[in-house]
Amino acid sequence: MDVFNAIRTRRTIRDFTDAPVSDAVLHKILQAARWAPSSSNTQPWHFIAVRDADTIKRLGEICTQGSFIGKSQVAIAVVMGETRRPQLDAGRALQQMELVAWSEGLGTCFVGIRGEQQDEVKSLLGIPEDMELITVLPFGYRIMREPGTGTPRKPMSEITHGEKFGQALTFAD
Repeated sequence: MDVFNAIRTRRTIRDFTDAPVSDAVLHKILQAARWAPSSSNTQPWHFIAVRDADTIKRLGEICTQGSFIGKSQVAIAVVMGETRRPQLDAGRALQQMELVAWSEGLGTCFVGIRGEQQDEVKSLLGIPEDMELITVLPFGYRIMREPGTGTPRKPMSEITHGEKFGQALTFAD
């Protein structure tokens, strides 16, 4: 799948099949994250790949906004070390993981983890207290409820500007 097609067709997925995710596919997803750009090339990230079914189930119980984690085949915790822009750097790695996973037939959904849930997940996964847990991404082969339907997008004319805000952007072709 070419990159633009992956970007255009990618959807948020909360339903997964029971098919296992191979080592090769997991490695490819993690490589995509590793190759993401970061501020001043600090590469401040750590990725904890969780395959143990009991741990995945427990993550689904802890993360109330993402209980579907418990039904995934692999969960990847994204943890950031010392950096000035943890969310920006993590976001770049997350997007690359999502696109590679999509191109391999997998889906995922970003899960927000707050307050006490952060502490519980960090304890469960042995994450040092001084590191920032950004998310736990569940991965699995996707089940799409409505294949072929896309999420509506605003027209380009509403979100793009030429030279100055409010001026139309035109293209020669």
